[in-house]
Amino acid sequence: MPFPFTTFLLLLFLPFVASSNFSLPALDSVRLAQTGVREAITEIGNLKRRQFGDWNLQAALRDCATLYEEAEWRLAGMLVGENKYRAEDGRMWVSAAMANHRSCLDGLEEVHDVAAVDGNNLTVMLTGALHLYDKIAAVEKRNGRKRLGKRKWRENRGTNLATWNPATSKANYVVAKDGSGTHRTINRAVAALARSGRTRRGGRIVIYVKAGVYRENVEIGIQLKNVMLVGDGIDKTIVTGSRNVPDGATTYNSATFGVSGDGFWVRDITFENTAGPGKQQAVALRLNSDLAVVYRCAIKGYQDTLFLHSLRQFYRDCKIYGTIDFIFGNSAAVLQNCEIFVRQPILHQANMITAQGRDDPAEATGFSILNSRVQPAPEFSPVKAQYRTYLGRPWKRFSRTVVIATDLDGLIDPKGWGEWTGDFAISTLFYAEFKNRGDGSSTRFRVNWPGFHILRSAEEARPFTVAEFLHGGDWIPATGVPFEAGV
Repeated sequence: MPFPFTTFLLLLFLPFVASSNFSLPALDSVRLAQTGVREAITEIGNLKRRQFGDWNLQAALRDCATLYEEAEWRLAGMLVGENKYRAEDGRMWVSAAMANHRSCLDGLEEVHDVAAVDGNNLTVMLTGALHLYDKIAAVEKRNGRKRLGKRKWRENRGTNLATWNPATSKANYVVAKDGSGTHRTINRAVAALARSGRTRRGGRIVIYVKAGVYRENVEIGIQLKNVMLVGDGIDKTIVTGSRNVPDGATTYNSATFGVSGDGFWVRDITFENTAGPGKQQAVALRLNSDLAVVYRCAIKGYQDTLFLHSLRQFYRDCKIYGTIDFIFGNSAAVLQNCEIFVRQPILHQANMITAQGRDDPAEATGFSILNSRVQPAPEFSPVKAQYRTYLGRPWKRFSRTVVIATDLDGLIDPKGWGEWTGDFAISTLFYAEFKNRGDGSSTRFRVNWPGFHILRSAEEARPFTVAEFLHGGDWIPATGVPFEAGV
């Protein structure tokens, strides 16, 4: 049942939504949400001062402060940009602000203090803005409003992720452990970039990380846009960490490598979290970057390896390793031509490949696994029959994941999908399969849930392609990364 205040907003703005003059009510809903976020920032600041001695709570509150500041920054950008973007963009950006809000509350729950912040009012404000943009997006689609055209990416200036070569191209920063670059650590290069102000002047920034093992936790903040990170290859350039929830981190800040700046591109790097299967949530890579592209990378961990936090993301030719919920979050993400390796969990655990976190039907988010391969990691293969492995389970009520034209090893349980708890979300989720192959692909004994679907045609699968789900034809070609637009 929708929130009463949300319903009020929609009724109030409906006459504007039905016409072409929707800018004012849409922006008003964003201003209202922005006010709520600013109030949350103040509340978090007050809590940090009062709860000084509780270190776990302090860590969660630091996350909240960052998450709300980034949400406010994104909403402020919508107000500055006014009507220069489409409603589908606005919907995605409001959804990202909601994801930040939820991550704050999730982090507080992990330290057993979710009551520290009253998030209900902000949830209502963000939901109102989200539903309004969803209605406007539907009107735009119905009226056939032309897309804004391909993003020009003037800031690229010829920079190409697929073809960039350290032997013939110049990087803005070079990271090398032996001192042969501009910096010895990635963090120092990122700090230098932040001080330089280069991203504010436009242009894509290239950070080349030479082969080596970099033991550091890296954060690329929301104001550092259009960063391109290039390594020397999978298992040659390695960024590694071991933060985890039992040892005091939140899931959000356990990430070995986290990116909030939009337009992030990365190639030929391994990101890993070595905490191990017994350390619960331990993220290797977390992205809350819009229009992000990850190419020829390995992401290695166990539980919660790859945090597809929010916004639009494309993964091509990647290798992803894990055990439980190891591809999770609430982005709109397509994984194409990727290898998904299931590892051995601790005894009596079942493997869950995905845990998608869509919590509102108005969110245009979900995971699409296309033309990929799901298989046991080499060390797990001899004992894979001793454990159950599922394609995913619903983290939130409207969880959405599709698996299309993918080779599924026989380790996949005949049910295909697992429960979160009891019958939670089995009627509201959307899980689907289409034209998969391999010993684990038979749908004969799949779950009999209202929310599970066997797609019957390419037309039914089309909404989850690169072209439709991400509108990837507008922005992926600039990277030079190969992709198939359809099924």
